[in-house]
Amino acid sequence: MDVAEIEAILKDALNLTEVHVKSDGSHFSIIAVSDSFNEMSRVKRQQAIYAPLSDKIADGSMHAISIKTFSEADWQRERQFHVPQ
Repeated sequence: MDVAEIEAILKDALNLTEVHVKSDGSHFSIIAVSDSFNEMSRVKRQQAIYAPLSDKIADGSMHAISIKTFSEADWQRERQFHVPQ
């Protein structure tokens, strides 16, 4: 599974300001940024990211996923510690 495909799936499904995905085979790290996360608990944020990827998780294309979600303001503060590639 390709990083650009995952980014496209998430952008199409969610109202994200930014999304960054890194991959090491079937292990993925996702950083998602949206002010819609302001209204969500940590669990709801995780569920929002997992939902559009559920088919890829079920078929084994994505095995392990690390998710970090930020509001736009939080991302402005945190981005210096997260260098997406």
